[in-house]
Amino acid sequence: MPAGKAGKLLSVASGLRRRPVSAAVHIEDRGYQFADGVYEVMAVIGGCLLDEGPHLARLARSLAELRIAPPMSSAALQLVMREVIRRNGVRDGIVYVQITRGVAARDHAFPVTARPVLVVAARRKRRADPRAVADGVAVITIPDIRWQRCDIKSVWQAAGEGGWFL
Repeated sequence: MPAGKAGKLLSVASGLRRRPVSAAVHIEDRGYQFADGVYEVMAVIGGCLLDEGPHLARLARSLAELRIAPPMSSAALQLVMREVIRRNGVRDGIVYVQITRGVAARDHAFPVTARPVLVVAARRKRRADPRAVADGVAVITIPDIRWQRCDIKSVWQAAGEGGWFL
């Protein structure tokens, strides 16, 4: 996005439309405290969501598996996503949807009264290089040692740490 246009960005968090710089996550949101939530990232190509149906089906299934109530109907979420995409001028990019169990006092037991928290954000990204799509790209794998290092209380992302995910 060109310099000086950042004020145009819009995200939706907890039902409020905000610029990302003023959007905030509550300190006791279970997504922040316990990674107690789900997310989907959908490609936007030519202003259209790619594979929207399968992504929304997986989102609904993931919410059901974690026993998190959807914060709104699928049709309403589709409208919100499109509004965020439109308001951010995203023709090619991504839309990110995250739903957490909600805000509650820090405790391992599931809260009874927490309401799910929804975050929707969209951003522009360049389309993949057609040569990389045609020819493929080099990848590496690394061992997943998280269970071997249970002495570390971490929300570790190995690919990000190593700079391998570009």
